[in-house]
Amino acid sequence: MIVASLLLVLLAVFGAPLFAIIATSAMLGFDREGTDLMNMSLEILSIADLPFLAAIPLFTFAGYLLSESNAPKRLVRLTGAMLGWMPGGLAIVCLAACAFFTAFTGASGVTIIALGAILYPALQQDGYPDKFNLGLVTSSGSLGLLFAPSLPLILYGVVAEVSIDDLFLAGILPGMLMLVMLAGWCLWVNRAIRRPLSSFSFAEFRGAVRESIWELPLPIVVLGGIYSGYFAVSEAAAVTALYVLLVEVFILREIRLRELPQIMRSSMVLVGGILLILGVSLASTNYMIGAGIPQMLLEFVAGFVTGQTTFLLLLLVFLLVLGAILDIFSATVLVVPLILPIAAGYDINPVHLGIVFLAAMQLGYLTPPVGLNLFIASYRFDKPIMHVYSATFPFLLILTMSVILITFWPQLSLWLLAE
Repeated sequence: MIVASLLLVLLAVFGAPLFAIIATSAMLGFDREGTDLMNMSLEILSIADLPFLAAIPLFTFAGYLLSESNAPKRLVRLTGAMLGWMPGGLAIVCLAACAFFTAFTGASGVTIIALGAILYPALQQDGYPDKFNLGLVTSSGSLGLLFAPSLPLILYGVVAEVSIDDLFLAGILPGMLMLVMLAGWCLWVNRAIRRPLSSFSFAEFRGAVRESIWELPLPIVVLGGIYSGYFAVSEAAAVTALYVLLVEVFILREIRLRELPQIMRSSMVLVGGILLILGVSLASTNYMIGAGIPQMLLEFVAGFVTGQTTFLLLLLVFLLVLGAILDIFSATVLVVPLILPIAAGYDINPVHLGIVFLAAMQLGYLTPPVGLNLFIASYRFDKPIMHVYSATFPFLLILTMSVILITFWPQLSLWLLAE
């Protein structure tokens, strides 16, 4: 069994598909227990019974439609009209626009590609240093993962069997903390830029609102519908997908009908990968629970950890390393079932754990040497990867400080749930 485990690790290192590694490990486990492997097929098919599962492909499809339309340009114009007149306004616009867009697409790489082409040259024209611009756009791409209807939030809720409504609420204040801390850094950098401040233009704001009038109801549909009790999460996802489809294809006509199959294919390739990993992970998780592996891990960790604070410190270090190696979807389905019972042993609220998990994994997109956003930005802006490392380092430090605050200040995540 040890030899087989080492072989699987080597296969994973050399690029074998993750779902195949997970499925093989589950098969070996069931076979060792003398369980009929047909049971594993039933475990995988049980994914169809998971709550809120329909929300994943529907929100993903809506996000891809938005990214292929001119919605990113309208979003930048609207946030610019609202915030661009402030000191450091354009940098704050970058943070706000990227956070909003990533929340709906669930993919930070898409945000860098879609909004980077607009924001990066605009920041240059506004007089910001090139290194700051590169770091800001790259770092902003991962913001928004804590805001509804973020796909990682939904996936964590499905895997951990935690209320997705609670997760949507719990992510608001921690997500705002990240934005505020980065905005503070933007204002500090802006102090050295000598340029006259513009005044707020009501005419520009009115024009931006008129241009974005069809996208403005989206947050109301998602959040208002869910928290008013009018929609369940899956129903809100269906309404969002239908609304975006009607607006972008039939009303604004920015996406042609013949382009829809390709957009569907691209979005469902992502969803298919997530669901495939999720399905085999369910089988693997059920084997581990039956074999008592979480309890053995808890006993092992208890030998090194003296309390909740020590556990959270070790968890943060582990998640930072994990986030630089695995994408957030794979890490969620692989790691969350293992750390949940351990965290419960230290009286950590599962909703707070989810926010800590996602906030720390968000840093993985920016963690050298293999953070995904670093390579996307290097390719998108044609910059050496070492230059991207250097440009994002201040932002990585600030976000790390924010994650530490989120981790050891659980009331920040849970305060809105107590209202």
